[in-house]
Amino acid sequence: MYTSPWLTRSITVFGQPNSLNVSVSQLLEQREIRDAILIPRAERIILSDDESGFKRHLLSPAFPSKGIEFILNVLPPRQSTGIFPAHKKHVKEYVYVSKGSLTVTLDETYRYNLDEGDSFYFEANVDHRFDNRQDTTCEYFLIIDAKG
Repeated sequence: MYTSPWLTRSITVFGQPNSLNVSVSQLLEQREIRDAILIPRAERIILSDDESGFKRHLLSPAFPSKGIEFILNVLPPRQSTGIFPAHKKHVKEYVYVSKGSLTVTLDETYRYNLDEGDSFYFEANVDHRFDNRQDTTCEYFLIIDAKG
């Protein structure tokens, strides 16, 4: 096995081998890529509501067992997603508004107004909906973490 002189010197410079909090064998180990999936734009799953024009672009692989969904939502002017029912306990949602403005309503009681560049997190075990109250299209990224 070849050992780089640079690697040996860098360990010496930092002091004891444990000062890097990794073993020398970990530093020399080659890592293999286990999961790598390309989803071309043309092959993306898109769910559409013909009545409202709301579109959900699934950006992540559709692996229910992984517990994560990465979605681009496109909400036309003055439209609503309608109410999404509460998820099971410990499901989290993360929102980032990339274009326009968005109102998030939780449990028909709490309203949060988000503008372009804003992000928002909530426990999704309550009914929730997203509304575009503006005259321009709203685009927002949504991560649903069901891993808990």
